[in-house]
Amino acid sequence: MGDARIGLVGLGKMGAPMARNLLRAGFRVAGFDLGPGAGRDLDAFDGFTRAGSAAGAARDANLVILMLPDSPAVDALLWGSPGLAAALAAGSLVVDMGSSDPSCSRVNAQRLGAAGVGFVDAPVSGGVRRAIDGSLSIMIGGREADVARARPVLEALGRTLIHVGDAGAGHAVKALNNYVSAAGLIAVSEALVAARRFGIDPHVVNSVFNASTGKNNTTEHKVENFMLSGRYDSGFALALMRKDIQTAVGFIDRMGSPGEFARKTLDVARNAEQALGDGADHTAVHAWVSGRAPD
Repeated sequence: MGDARIGLVGLGKMGAPMARNLLRAGFRVAGFDLGPGAGRDLDAFDGFTRAGSAAGAARDANLVILMLPDSPAVDALLWGSPGLAAALAAGSLVVDMGSSDPSCSRVNAQRLGAAGVGFVDAPVSGGVRRAIDGSLSIMIGGREADVARARPVLEALGRTLIHVGDAGAGHAVKALNNYVSAAGLIAVSEALVAARRFGIDPHVVNSVFNASTGKNNTTEHKVENFMLSGRYDSGFALALMRKDIQTAVGFIDRMGSPGEFARKTLDVARNAEQALGDGADHTAVHAWVSGRAPD
């Protein structure tokens, strides 16, 4: 798809930098977001067109990227009234890069396929920072032929692209990855608070974790930058973390797999979200854990 005309629906914290990287790679992009001020700097780029609707962004596009928060938003867009699916040309390709439910993604692939439209789920990991520098990890689900068509576009957005299975598999792996990551963040938060209460410098504790088997994404990238600094502003909302864990729990349950720890992780995330309120960053779980442990 060297001459891909790309429609991109969702120009938020992730979608806007992704659009910039597509434009820098030489693709033409028509973008739409419900927020009129979203991604305003894109208007200065050659090759970018701001569409007045999702259907307008998809018009003349041979590949449409959806960067939306969840499956209800994707399903409403595709199948609502009017639905984007009806505006898609046969032979075009939809790439759902948000955090959707894998079962819903499989159904969307089937319904779009019946209309001659391809579907790939390609959720990302890496957050805003890696969306900006184009180094996202991308988990891809879909038919081999559809994935091959999408790959040149995805290569402009990510450094690690892994085709994990058929439609829905990318979203399944994304949910499971985010559950594992969230469990690590909660565990690190509890461990650091316990160490501090014993009189051990948590900065020192984290340095030990990073030199030992406790090292994970939270200890490497979040503890010093966002947690012990008190900033709690990594750019990824606690509400989104909770949603991803919830998706993972639903998937685990549908697979008939044991999920006791996943459900406990979800309970902790829900309780923290309720206590911290709307807009809390996911790293603020550390602040919530600290507040629950009286000094």
